[in-house]
Amino acid sequence: MIEQFNGIIYLIIFVIHFLGFGVYAYQMIINNKNFRAKFEMDETATPIMRMIGASFLGALLMALYIMFIRPGGVEGTWAFFNLIFIQNLCIFIVNTYSIKIDKTGIKNDSNEGVIAPLVFTILSAILCYGLADKIYM
Repeated sequence: MIEQFNGIIYLIIFVIHFLGFGVYAYQMIINNKNFRAKFEMDETATPIMRMIGASFLGALLMALYIMFIRPGGVEGTWAFFNLIFIQNLCIFIVNTYSIKIDKTGIKNDSNEGVIAPLVFTILSAILCYGLADKIYM
């Protein structure tokens, strides 16, 4: 498995990235009440939060499939990795605008909504670069 990821470093980055997705999926789908309380959101945000959490869950399930089941591992999975990178980048840009510039509906001044997508964007960019010889086959 390590050789499929061009070494232990990229495997660890992959695991950390998608473990983070799993944490957000859990918080947004199952632990929704506490997550809403943390950011001072009304219960009317629950359906949209669960929808976003389901997107995280879908990406996590695909990552688990690539890691443990897919016969070729990461080979030829450029579309998946590029989509994850673009989604992370878009979330970072939109959240930065929403939290730092627009501030409509912002009750909590937490930077988590900017920092987490920035970290995910950096990790996914590292994966796209480090696995390029495998994913673009």
